[in-house]
Amino acid sequence: MSERLAKFIARSGVCSRRAAEELIRQKRITINGEIVDSPAYNVEGNEKILLDGEKLPQKDITRLWLYYKPVGLVTTHKDEKGRPTVFEHLPHGMPRVISVGRLDLNSEGLLLLTNSGELSRQLELPSNGWARRYKVRVHGFVDDKKLADLQNGIVVDGVQYGSIKVDIETIKGTNAWLLVTLNEGKNREIRKVMKAIGLDVNRLIRLSYGPFQLGGMREGEVKEIPQKVLKEQLGAKFNL
Repeated sequence: MSERLAKFIARSGVCSRRAAEELIRQKRITINGEIVDSPAYNVEGNEKILLDGEKLPQKDITRLWLYYKPVGLVTTHKDEKGRPTVFEHLPHGMPRVISVGRLDLNSEGLLLLTNSGELSRQLELPSNGWARRYKVRVHGFVDDKKLADLQNGIVVDGVQYGSIKVDIETIKGTNAWLLVTLNEGKNREIRKVMKAIGLDVNRLIRLSYGPFQLGGMREGEVKEIPQKVLKEQLGAKFNL
């Protein structure tokens, strides 16, 4: 798949896209021996692209990992309160990564990690239509109608939450396990919404994020998505 020359240069890590456009206008870029002076020029990536006669750095391959985040870790690189973080507990040898969205301190389950800031931003967009599925244990009186009404969205403390699908898995007295599916995942959304309908969340496990599943992973386990699978799942849409 082709992409704009300036974007390709920026992805090599040489400079920003805007700076790359300026390099092109200054006629400092050649493609297969020919000077190119239009930032709108498209490339496939297999051309001989030189900056001032030198090869561009090899751009990093975009990688994606599945991580079973345990309870008790915050999803940040540095916590002002000194709490343990996800990134301090990753296996030795992992490259520097960022998360796709977050799971709060008391939540567990599937967290996607990537070495690409651009991919992280793209995967977080609600416009992708990717469902997030959770297994949620709640305490309180489960009202079937209130749960069903969540599919129409709900406003809590002035915040509009989109459609949330809830299926009851088991109920024992005032304790229940629910399967919750949503597409946005705003900050502490499930906890706030459940509280608004009289239910307290005491365990929350993310089972899936789009096509990626927690499956039988163990707490703290990390699995890299093979490049072939990554391209099959994301390649066409995210230009991998």
